Amino acid sequence: MAESEGLIRLLTPPFDHTRSDPGYIRGYLPGVRENGGQYTHAALWAVRALAEGGRTERAARLLEMLSPVTRTRTPDLVARYRTEPYAVAADVYGAAPHVGRGGWTWYTGSAGWMFRVALESVLGVSLEAGRTLVIRPCIPGDWPGFTVRLRLPDRRATYEIVVRRAPPATDDRTTASCSDGPVSVEDGTVRVPLAADGRTHRVEVLLGRDAAPRYRPKAWDTPAPW
Repeated sequence: MAESEGLIRLLTPPFDHTRSDPGYIRGYLPGVRENGGQYTHAALWAVRALAEGGRTERAARLLEMLSPVTRTRTPDLVARYRTEPYAVAADVYGAAPHVGRGGWTWYTGSAGWMFRVALESVLGVSLEAGRTLVIRPCIPGDWPGFTVRLRLPDRRATYEIVVRRAPPATDDRTTASCSDGPVSVEDGTVRVPLAADGRTHRVEVLLGRDAAPRYRPKAWDTPAPW
């Protein structure tokens, strides 16, 4: 990983000075795609793992770093990235003189993974077996909350999800309510049975300290360089 360059590399260094043969990826130029560059699918999976493992601050920061909006926020960065600021690149080059230059932007599933990681892993909003709305945010401590308007895939109902962080002096447990339906909360996870009634339902969640997993280093953990 090279945060100073805005990259999360899958494999580094490139396979251009080794007798080992990793397969077809060695056919890419050094610093391109899996051969020493950022392979965005894998970078987003790393963010997903960090969020769901309780490293919420780190996950949110890296997700923002991977965004094409972040990569094009100044004229100098636009000239470096050289691809569309509204499309997620499948890869970003990782070797001089093209460090930070975007690769494929349309022939990729990276945009879908960025959406899923942001919605499901960081905001913690997902569907379970097509019958239950599950809400377990993994957001940084300085986020006051967020709002999601979720229309079900079958378009039979819409859920307005409003998440707020509880004041420090309140109960440590997460609480939730639904405007016109049952809701349950267990170990910080909110579950709402889905209603295919064509209506809009409002779910309000007040986050307690049990809202997200907390990473607790084990004695045998090796300190991560990032």
